[in-house]
Amino acid sequence: MNRKLIAIALLAVAGSTSAASPALPPRVDAAAQQRVNDGEYPALVIGVVDGDHSQIYTYGKLTDGKAPTADTVFEIGSITKTFTATLLAEAVTKNELRLDQPVASLLPDFKIPSRNGKPITLGELGMQDSGLPRLPTNFHPAHMDDPYADYSLDLLKAFLATYSLPRDPGENYEYSNLGAALLGYALGRHAGSSYDKLVQAWIFMPLGMDSTATTIDAAMRSRLAQGHDATGKPVGNWNVNLFVGAGGIRSTGNDMLRYLKANMGLTPSPLYTAMQLAQTPRTSGPGPENRIGLIWMTQHGPDGDVIWHNGMTGGYASFIGFTADRRHGVVILTNTATDVDDLGFATLRAAWPLAPAHKNVSLSTQVLDEYQGTYRLSPAMLLNVFRADNQLVAQATGQGAFPLYASGKDEFFASVSDIRISFKHDAQGKVDTLVLHQHGDHVAPKLSTAEADALRGNKEVAIDPATLGNYAGRYQLAPNAIFVVTVQNGQLMVKLGGQPSFPVYASARDRFFYRVVDAKIDFERDEHGRVDALVLHQNGADKRAPKLGD
Repeated sequence: MNRKLIAIALLAVAGSTSAASPALPPRVDAAAQQRVNDGEYPALVIGVVDGDHSQIYTYGKLTDGKAPTADTVFEIGSITKTFTATLLAEAVTKNELRLDQPVASLLPDFKIPSRNGKPITLGELGMQDSGLPRLPTNFHPAHMDDPYADYSLDLLKAFLATYSLPRDPGENYEYSNLGAALLGYALGRHAGSSYDKLVQAWIFMPLGMDSTATTIDAAMRSRLAQGHDATGKPVGNWNVNLFVGAGGIRSTGNDMLRYLKANMGLTPSPLYTAMQLAQTPRTSGPGPENRIGLIWMTQHGPDGDVIWHNGMTGGYASFIGFTADRRHGVVILTNTATDVDDLGFATLRAAWPLAPAHKNVSLSTQVLDEYQGTYRLSPAMLLNVFRADNQLVAQATGQGAFPLYASGKDEFFASVSDIRISFKHDAQGKVDTLVLHQHGDHVAPKLSTAEADALRGNKEVAIDPATLGNYAGRYQLAPNAIFVVTVQNGQLMVKLGGQPSFPVYASARDRFFYRVVDAKIDFERDEHGRVDALVLHQNGADKRAPKLGD
């Protein structure tokens, strides 16, 4: 998730456009209209800055049949993080805080992890190299359609008090919603207030962003676009609560254009010095072409640098960016969880490729099952592809799982990034390869079950049915996250919360491994030999779940 003194005059607003103004490249206008026509985006709002000219373009329709406007409200997701960075930078320019100041100094009632005597600093939270993971290991949503709603302050404190950093703070970039959320919370505490009140007082009000908020009122809610997942299904809004500084802001095209122009220095604002401080590149970011300042990314290219960030929630996606010469900028908001980054970069870079339109199609579970398996992208990187109910899902080694959506038989795309996957068949018609299309084409052969097990150090052994029955039961991983273990036709099955059941395979008595994901489960026994807990081993973390009584 993601980043918000003088009120600015109302910006010119265009309705749905069939012919592009000079501010928006014709190819971007055409692509946006085509994607809306194909149903990829229900509604789309694009705000463009081109020198002294600015314009807002709207496409598509809302659920009431009306066209979106520059005042339609969207979740902006992780662009929220740039607002959090601005708050930090403003406190630094006011000499209230330092970038090398330990976050623990703002949160004396927390136990913040450190490594080799190096504490996590405020600047490292902003530069996303604190050593904290993307999400805490005790993050177990009760409802995946509102994943942050039930994560509490007590859970955050418990995680931080027991987490061991895998590397020194400042050593390597790792995108972290947790780190941005912790930074936002700490800044609110430092101000003797809350993040919500601080961002309202320091950014929204001075910039005249009166339709931007973390908690929306009835007037804003009446203009809120209905969110959709990548398949076009309507979804509810996220309640990010403790993670508000990482992704909790809602806003409009008009307000985000105000924010964009303030960051570009095109409108007078006392925040501009802080905004420049946040934008200044400091260390390596994601990929060789990106460097990161305080949350803001700077992408280097032959035609100049672009300063940018993006965002996505369960039902919305967003992009904000501008050229380093501060002459061209764009903000994009849509009400579906489908990436809009290529539209943003193509607005700012003439040679940036536009992804082909993705029209989601439905494939039978029988067809989806043909794609399941483990594919080798490199000696150290495997890609698991599996079906969860009617959804194909992929997970690379050490990374989170993400859904894949079919645009045709053998052709899939991911809404979370500019990823496309093509499946290939052998002479007998069986799927034997996938090609990952992301920054080039990467061929990954499909491994046999034995090959995949061997690469992960797994070897299946037989367990008698009576012993399998000992593991059946319910195990509490978190207050709202329960493992349900059953035996079905001689196969041990494990289900976590609202997720589907997946088979696990024995490598020894009480030791099992998944094949759909890179994870293992060990069962523990009490002094009488009865199974009384399980331990999930995944992504370097060990999570224990005691067995519940009948």
